[in-house]
Amino acid sequence: MKFLRGFLIGLQFFTAIPITKQFPMDKKHLKRTIQAFPLLGLFQGLIYSVLLFILLEYTPFSHLAAAFLLWIMTILLTGGIHLDGWMDASDAYFSYRDKLKRLEIMKDPRTGAFGVISIIVLLSSRFLFIYEITDNASLNSFILIAAIPFFSKALMGVLLLTVPSAKQEGLGYLFQKAATLKALRIYPVYLLAVVILFPNTWVLLAAAVVCFFFARVKVMKWFGGITGDVLGAAVEGTELILWMTLWLLHYFVMA
Repeated sequence: MKFLRGFLIGLQFFTAIPITKQFPMDKKHLKRTIQAFPLLGLFQGLIYSVLLFILLEYTPFSHLAAAFLLWIMTILLTGGIHLDGWMDASDAYFSYRDKLKRLEIMKDPRTGAFGVISIIVLLSSRFLFIYEITDNASLNSFILIAAIPFFSKALMGVLLLTVPSAKQEGLGYLFQKAATLKALRIYPVYLLAVVILFPNTWVLLAAAVVCFFFARVKVMKWFGGITGDVLGAAVEGTELILWMTLWLLHYFVMA
């Protein structure tokens, strides 16, 4: 029951799905939420794949229209929570200031020019990848699309519990203090199950692992640790790399 509640807490925090029920926010439930991060991502991914399948197979919409609607869904389903982190982290990084000043910039509710530019680059790149994937979609495409947020949410959980917090406040710190590394013991089970059942996903797993090690090093160098915004930026950055990986697979492997 606590695991189900943890999953629902994740839906409340990280999606726009309206769940009005109030759940306990104690450490035990937040720990279960962290353990359910990959399943939350898989749930999102299944929504993306099913939506795209329906649009391509059961509607008169063109591939361009289907790609646009899927692109919109990737924004609406999360409520833009990770995109907000991407913009704030971009503003902070491109300020080229010291770590403390970057943390102050991320707390500023105003969005700067670099935040706007970075979100345009991110979303336009994602649309390109989605459109060209949609234009050549196959059964493997739907499977791999479902796996993209699965791997990005797994990365979020691992970063959360393996990288120190940059500040003693905020959403990231709240979750981090609710669990230890032991909470991640379930993650290899998830990953092995997905890769064994769907062998083609190993390519995305490999790309996500590279993203993790890159993010782990750069987060400490640039920000001195994680924050909620930094985690959101890591999720968005990883998903962009995974969309790009799938796009490249369509050109060089699945063509």
